[in-house]
Amino acid sequence: MTPAGEPMAPAFHLIRNPALPPDIARMSLLADAAWRCHHALPEYRPTPLHTLATLAQELGLASLHLKDESARFGLNAFKGLGASFAIHHWLARHPEAGPVTFTTATDGNHGRAVAWSARCTGARAVVFVPSHTVPARIEAIAREGAEVVLVDGGYDLAVARAHEAAERSGWILIQDAACPGYEEIPEWIAAGYWTHARELESTLFPEAESAVDLLVLHAGVGTWPAAMVSYLWHRYGARRPRIAVVEPTEADCVLSSVLAGRPARARGSLRTMMAGLNCGWPSTTALQVISAGADAVMAIPDHWAERAMRRLATPSGGDPAVIAGESGAASVAGLLAMVLDPAFAPVAEHLRLSERPRVLVFSTEGATDPDGWARVVGRPVPS
Repeated sequence: MTPAGEPMAPAFHLIRNPALPPDIARMSLLADAAWRCHHALPEYRPTPLHTLATLAQELGLASLHLKDESARFGLNAFKGLGASFAIHHWLARHPEAGPVTFTTATDGNHGRAVAWSARCTGARAVVFVPSHTVPARIEAIAREGAEVVLVDGGYDLAVARAHEAAERSGWILIQDAACPGYEEIPEWIAAGYWTHARELESTLFPEAESAVDLLVLHAGVGTWPAAMVSYLWHRYGARRPRIAVVEPTEADCVLSSVLAGRPARARGSLRTMMAGLNCGWPSTTALQVISAGADAVMAIPDHWAERAMRRLATPSGGDPAVIAGESGAASVAGLLAMVLDPAFAPVAEHLRLSERPRVLVFSTEGATDPDGWARVVGRPVPS
């Protein structure tokens, strides 16, 4: 926020001439390996795709589909797709490695995914977590058998501590944010995320032509939406659906960087309820993909996430109820903001919402903070 407490301006950026992102051919080959890896896991199941017809009608859309990641690998979030492939791929490339310790930093979901993936392979995991992380997310990581190290600071400091520990102790860092000198493993993680989209190839993403016109995706460091951008360009080229990337106003590192034309720190306070998106700096490689290949980047206040959580949990008409956490609901929050908030009218116009598009969103986590979900929605998480 500004010193006067007003939102930073601008709160969005429109990409007028999107272009093919870099390194898609290499990413495609890695994604093929990830697809095989995931199908070999006993826990693998495609996640549900919901149709939200009533909400689509309310928002003036031709259709609205939501892919619900709360059941992914029993982890209540999507991050296992990236962590599982990165760890399996590292082990496949180092067959003679002795006992291995994997490490990472997290606000919750990624760390739990690394801990679970390490446990599944018989490896040790050490996860660095900001000390303000809610207890439910810390406990979920510990239940996967990881050693949890609390860091007295935010996510970016936890990332620095994980990098330092890996260098000092010879551990293997499985971090989803690329930076100069650390780009290979984040690319593996991004390749794992392509499985999301490939699960939709029999429904929304057939080979000939996409069955959706617009995707709304949300960003922390940006690795996940960048993976989706790369997939769509690989599959459809310039005929791909339009893509909007959403992040919290108080952690707008992707938007800040796109506006600056280089990696830049978020302009906000780094205090947002969307904890999984509360990142001060973007992944450098993800930034390249998003700034080249998306259509719009926007930053929204937290109240839109609250509204999205409540709307998904308490649907109308025949829409199914979706239990989405604060970060998981961010794509729907961004869609609500661009339709209902006049401040985002230029985004809506750029994405041609007046043409009643077919829209796809993802809920990337369930109620990973049950107490927080209950406070927002007004009732306990359904058992």
